[in-house]
Amino acid sequence: MARKRPRLERVLAGRDLFSIAYGEIASSIYFALGIVAARALGLTPAVLLVVGGLFLLVVASYAEAIASAPETGGAATFVRRAFNDLSGFVVGWVLLLDYLIVIALTTLFVPHYLGAAIESTTLRRAPYDTLVAVGLVTLLALMRLIFRPNVYRFGIVLAALDLVTQLLLIVLGFSFLFSSRGLASGVHLGTMPTWGALAFALPLAMLAYTGIETVANLSGESRRPTELPGNLFRAAGAVITFYVLIAVIGLSAFPVTSGKTELGSEWRRAPLMGIVATLMPHLPTLLGDLLRVFVGFSGVAILLLAASNAISGFSRLAHSLGEHRMLPAPFGRLSRRTLVSPQSLIAIVLIAGGLLVATEPLHNHGLQGQATFLASLFSFGILIAFSAAQLAVVRLRYTEPDRPRPYRVPFSIHVFGGDLPLPALLGALLTVFVFVLTMATHPAARYGGPIWLATGLAIYWLVRRQRGAGVIEQAVPNDEQQLPDVRFASILVPMTLGDIGEEMMATAVRIAQDRQASVVALNVIEVPLARRLGEKLPAEEEGAKEALDEARALAEEHGVPVRGLTVHARSIGTAVVEQARELGVDLIVLGSSPHWRRQSRFFSPTVEHVLRKAPCEVMIVSFPEDVLEGEPVVGESEAESS
Repeated sequence: MARKRPRLERVLAGRDLFSIAYGEIASSIYFALGIVAARALGLTPAVLLVVGGLFLLVVASYAEAIASAPETGGAATFVRRAFNDLSGFVVGWVLLLDYLIVIALTTLFVPHYLGAAIESTTLRRAPYDTLVAVGLVTLLALMRLIFRPNVYRFGIVLAALDLVTQLLLIVLGFSFLFSSRGLASGVHLGTMPTWGALAFALPLAMLAYTGIETVANLSGESRRPTELPGNLFRAAGAVITFYVLIAVIGLSAFPVTSGKTELGSEWRRAPLMGIVATLMPHLPTLLGDLLRVFVGFSGVAILLLAASNAISGFSRLAHSLGEHRMLPAPFGRLSRRTLVSPQSLIAIVLIAGGLLVATEPLHNHGLQGQATFLASLFSFGILIAFSAAQLAVVRLRYTEPDRPRPYRVPFSIHVFGGDLPLPALLGALLTVFVFVLTMATHPAARYGGPIWLATGLAIYWLVRRQRGAGVIEQAVPNDEQQLPDVRFASILVPMTLGDIGEEMMATAVRIAQDRQASVVALNVIEVPLARRLGEKLPAEEEGAKEALDEARALAEEHGVPVRGLTVHARSIGTAVVEQARELGVDLIVLGSSPHWRRQSRFFSPTVEHVLRKAPCEVMIVSFPEDVLEGEPVVGESEAESS
């Protein structure tokens, strides 16, 4: 049940999460604006605003689900918890497709921003843009196989580049390009755009709000998951505001004439560079050239970072599905050095690259081209995920009413014996409605989506059959043991510093969550016979304080009550037994190192003493040969010195 290494670590602070959330969501404007404008025309800002409002409802549901159970997997994880493994897999599988599409689109738009920056028309023509995109997907996957990126550093870079570029375009655009008359002249509702085009544009606009799943997957790496909801709302609010303003500038630069805008035709694959092109005549030549180069190269960097983060998001989700016996087992195993499954990277290159190559013939098919096809397919998956995620939040309010929820979707009413979150219910109805529009108006979603889903269900059934699990059964992750259904009110964990202590505490916290129990973190300071039992030991006491602080932080993140306790004793084993008896705990969690299994005995003397004398149940967390080697487990140093 412990979180054995290799594992994803909790290293992200609140500021990091805001930066990543803003950067991930805001990067979508670089490839979504032109696709949406091609259909929504003069109503593009309104469409982005309406879909942005729907996105805020979705964010509220994600915030509650993430804060109440922060772990890798995003919507697939809390849908699985709310319903069953089959539902969780369906959501996870369609989201895997969405990650692949984001990877394909971001790399496909890179040569267009680069070509505009260096004034190269070759890079922006087919099939060269597709060839460059396939090469970039392969290169990014190889780099991810070799290097483990610093999520925090890249998140800050992505957010800073997004913010500076978008603010610069907004300020310059309103100074030189804004025209309310031009905006109004291009809108004749029902004619320009037509109702059919507007229905087509609404699902496409969902592409503008990618990134929420990547952020949700980072909750398992957050030091304070309770801070994630606030950061999500701030990032989403800022992104929606900037999107609408940039769309206004874009339509001012390229007003609708003869039923189309150059923002959605000539500049569809580099819409922000189109805005730059209209700004350049209003600026001195040098400043105009600098603006073109800055926006072009920052666009390239932002798109590449977004593609890299989507690769990480795909691997995290595949890891979660593999752990829960929904994908073949290799997907659930992380590389020790890079914390990514090599099988996931191979799948990314083959499928994302295959999507780019297969859709390349659509490049010159006008509004039904390659990018629109991929965006339509994206809407199929994201709308299923958003609908299921909000319904999961509603169901969990009834099935897990007592679960700690640091953030709750507001405006709930008490009905049918539980608290019904109205925004989550409304958001689910709206996303289902947009999904129906998608299936009615988008051939790519209507045919490609079900084919992808059917393929996934076949894989799921084969994996479940091979690994001996039922189709809807909630399978326990590979590295967890299933405890008997015993009620534990309190759990005692003897602490040590470092990864061993964290592993044992993580096990106790997970059990406490499942059983709604409390945890006692016990630190035993072993006093040598040459010293008095009550004597002060500053170094040891400081180490004990550090271990207990780590234990409290981990427990508080998961909403588990924890009590810290430090005692001085001659023998660790004796102290553990005495405290267990005195406190009346129901379970003791101990660690066992492979060091002892290489000798004549299986457990250390301390563990054996606790097993013989404990007044309650004892759980032994046994670490494999290649996990946490060289670090002391409770009682190991005592036994070696005796």
